[in-house]
Amino acid sequence: MLVRRIRKWYEATQFLREHSWLGYAFALLTSIGAMYVRVLLSGVLQGFPFITFFVAIVLTAFIFGWRAGALAGVIGAVISGYFLLPPGWALTGNGLSNWIGMGFYVALVSVILLLTAAMHRGFAEYAQDDRLRRQLNDLLEIRVAERTAELEAANQKLRDEAQSRAAAEALVRQMQKMEVVGQLTGGIAHDFNNMLAIIIGSLDMAKKYFQRDPVKASRSIDHALEGATRAAELTARLLAFSRQQPLDPRVVDANKLVSGMSELLTRTLGGNVRMETVLAGGLWRMFADPPQLESAILNLCVNGRDAMPEGGKITLETMNAHLDDVYAAEHAEVRPGQYVAIAVTDTGMGMSAEVLSRAFDPFFTTKKPGQGTGLGLSQVYGFAKQSGGHVKMYSEVGQGTTVKLYLPRYVGEDEPVQHALPTDRQLQGTSSEVIIVVEDEDRVRRMSVQLLRDLGYTVIEAADAKQALTMLETDDVAFDLLFTDVVMPDMNGKQLADRVRELRPGARVLYTTGYTRNAVIHNGMLDRDVSFLPKPFTIQQLAAKIRQVLDQN
Repeated sequence: MLVRRIRKWYEATQFLREHSWLGYAFALLTSIGAMYVRVLLSGVLQGFPFITFFVAIVLTAFIFGWRAGALAGVIGAVISGYFLLPPGWALTGNGLSNWIGMGFYVALVSVILLLTAAMHRGFAEYAQDDRLRRQLNDLLEIRVAERTAELEAANQKLRDEAQSRAAAEALVRQMQKMEVVGQLTGGIAHDFNNMLAIIIGSLDMAKKYFQRDPVKASRSIDHALEGATRAAELTARLLAFSRQQPLDPRVVDANKLVSGMSELLTRTLGGNVRMETVLAGGLWRMFADPPQLESAILNLCVNGRDAMPEGGKITLETMNAHLDDVYAAEHAEVRPGQYVAIAVTDTGMGMSAEVLSRAFDPFFTTKKPGQGTGLGLSQVYGFAKQSGGHVKMYSEVGQGTTVKLYLPRYVGEDEPVQHALPTDRQLQGTSSEVIIVVEDEDRVRRMSVQLLRDLGYTVIEAADAKQALTMLETDDVAFDLLFTDVVMPDMNGKQLADRVRELRPGARVLYTTGYTRNAVIHNGMLDRDVSFLPKPFTIQQLAAKIRQVLDQN
């Protein structure tokens, strides 16, 4: 602390040392000032003449250096010799005491001068080091600023490159998306044009032969219905791929479902394909839409059969599976947890890595033209994803293919089993059963009303929800079922049903729509306790669904 303060005083007097003559003048003035103080204190101070000038020497040497301090010492010695020593003193002869006094004075002054010289040199080196340190700091700051600027420029370049790469990747993704969309729309246009050609041509022929040849007219109508059915199936597959088909998931015992399909699979696959079923013991229950699951299994088995033109073996296996965090991290959209897996393995020709990577693309097929739509695997993929599951395919050229369909394990309580109507059940209605049909599309409404009347029901029709509510609020209309479209202007079918149930508690409602994102379907799943008939529907499907809803307890 003391050294720091002395250095600050030294640095504060630096401007005085820049003029050497000030040091000599200061030495003279301080020496005279010291003599003046000695004279003033002559009554107090006696003897020790040389001590009078030590303060002047120290002060002069500290401020101006050893040269000015030496001058102060010489001046002090001269003044002491003339004014303070006894008269007639001499450094020769017997003046030993004078020699001792003068020697002590010279030694002490020399020590003072050496110390101050050393101090000045130390302070000068410190100042020089401080200047060098500041220069180095300034240089370092300059280098840091330059390096920071270089890094910022490099970083900006990296950001620009990243943006360019992101833009390029976005362009590539867009191009790939457009390629897929083009492939999808091209496939849809191709298949729908074929089906429309069948429908339009067959209807034209039916119209031509309607009067003169009813048999040919009936055959043409059958062909038109076949084309329309294929179009409806294609639409359903596209909805499955896009994960927008309305699913009605139930608790499913996969072993029972697979066992129940054995006859259908054997009949569908043909005699040159051998079926083997491996059912797991202690199999968990799964949560899925049973008809859609059956359709997915059938698609996988048909694909396996087509991969074995010379015949072969298809193994259908059930198993419990746990997909852990590591597996989920490697596969997009997979949630870790417990699943029930259904594996379909064939001994066919297998697939290359390139074909395997595109196997789930819509309308992608390695079959010859006219032998497949390329929607079977894409339908399975969409169904698995929409059900919260996962599908994985393994294949080697010449070794065969395995497709594993994972669906979530059901861990809740058992749900009541919904039994299908007996095949011999009478689907006709009676005139005492009244159905209100609400549909904003005139032609669809007229068709639905006519179909229901042909089935024997009494039908009341309304063009929209407001008209239906007006009838129910103003007239004492008794009805057994509300058959309503979901997507309608002003008020949708769900809002209409809620209002009707306020007026008529316990009223039965059957919804229908051709668009799945609506009030009764969320995340691709039907709301609980909702009866639904997707468009388009046949008279048989309509009759069965109407009867099922009316016969519910």
